[in-house]
Amino acid sequence: MPKEQGQKMVAQNKKARHDYHIEDTWEAGLVLMGTEVKSLRQGRASLVDGFAEIENGEAYLLGVHIPEYSQGTWTNHASRRRRKLLLNRSEIDKIERKITDKGYTIVPLSLYFKDGRAKVEIALAKGKKSYDKRHTLAERTANREKVEAVQRRLKGHRD
Repeated sequence: MPKEQGQKMVAQNKKARHDYHIEDTWEAGLVLMGTEVKSLRQGRASLVDGFAEIENGEAYLLGVHIPEYSQGTWTNHASRRRRKLLLNRSEIDKIERKITDKGYTIVPLSLYFKDGRAKVEIALAKGKKSYDKRHTLAERTANREKVEAVQRRLKGHRD
């Protein structure tokens, strides 16, 4: 059987970019059970309430929902269990130094398969205030309107 190539997206946390200022990102491997991998291959996962923490020099992913595998038996996994992240020691130390600063957290941005291995993109993030969220939304709306106006003007010149 040929080895899997490329990248297959399983889940994205679109809300994270709205709720947080993203400072830095890392790609981490995951320690998973067999039924979790099968459930992920069916494209079933939710990163909405997920976050990561560092405990005793180890990084863990918490709150990520991977539903139970439908054909699983008594060996099935708990859907919101704590999962170990695979990162280099230097990366863990760097993240740990940063999260000791006030207001920083680690959030998962996306979960995907890369060359057949499950990976998660985690980000060092700082929470946005509600006025920051409104400002981001207003900026996006203004940019969209600007693009639409230019397209309308170009379309008017062609006719």
